[in-house]
Amino acid sequence: MTEPLQERIAQAMAELEATQAAVARAESDLRQASATVRSNDRVVEVTVGAQGELTKLNFLDNKHQSMTGPQLAASILEAAQKGRAQIARRVMDTFAPFTQPGPEGSMRQGIDLDWDRIFGSALSADGQAGSGRSRRNRLRDEIDEDTE
Repeated sequence: MTEPLQERIAQAMAELEATQAAVARAESDLRQASATVRSNDRVVEVTVGAQGELTKLNFLDNKHQSMTGPQLAASILEAAQKGRAQIARRVMDTFAPFTQPGPEGSMRQGIDLDWDRIFGSALSADGQAGSGRSRRNRLRDEIDEDTE
């Protein structure tokens, strides 16, 4: 009886160590991540760093010179938001495997993340606002709200 328990503990520890190593690799890769995008009007190009910070701003072909201040500001903000959305999506895609249960026989249950809470408005720029909420929570909400 002790043997199967020790085997399960050893398996769980091995899975934990493998998961920790995979998370460390993912974090390392993401530290180097950036996204470079242009505004829809192609006036500005921005580069957004791994944590959503603006790291570079270029004005393309001097088009900005004929714009009003509010127009230029809107172009910059739009491009920055698009870049933040790309970075947020990359983080979500990178960490998605850790949110799912492990393979058959695995001890890993997966984790339930509220991506909207983590990234806030960054997700709304890529046309997938609300998509960061976990499927499990959406289903749970629908079941809880069903009064019939």
